[in-house]
Amino acid sequence: MKLQLTHLRLLVSHYKDSFLFYRDLLRFDVDWGDENSGYAEFNTGYIKLGLFKKELMAEVLPSHAQPTSVINQDKIALIFAVDNVDEVYQQVKNNNVTVVTPPQDRPDWGIRTAHFRDPDGNLIEIYNNLGILS
Repeated sequence: MKLQLTHLRLLVSHYKDSFLFYRDLLRFDVDWGDENSGYAEFNTGYIKLGLFKKELMAEVLPSHAQPTSVINQDKIALIFAVDNVDEVYQQVKNNNVTVVTPPQDRPDWGIRTAHFRDPDGNLIEIYNNLGILS
């Protein structure tokens, strides 16, 4: 049996804010759902990005299968290639998004990155190639 990754689904507490963030600020096309549906899918290129209200997902899981809440480091980061890190960074900053790191070159990685958080606190990295690695 071969598995194929087709979706990344974020289980969010702030569904409407998250929906508007990915649709209006990051400008992903909506394939399904709207700001009130509780579930939506965005076309990101090769993999669908899904948003699902945490409460709705919890309804389909038995309570013994749900993890307890703990304070910890990020367990997921969404990574998006962009044409210009600085332009996208300025756009999110102008919209009062929580910035984690400003744009910076990472020569060892061959990319320029910036990090910020969506309305539910999920970590997002944007990057573009520096053109220094072959």
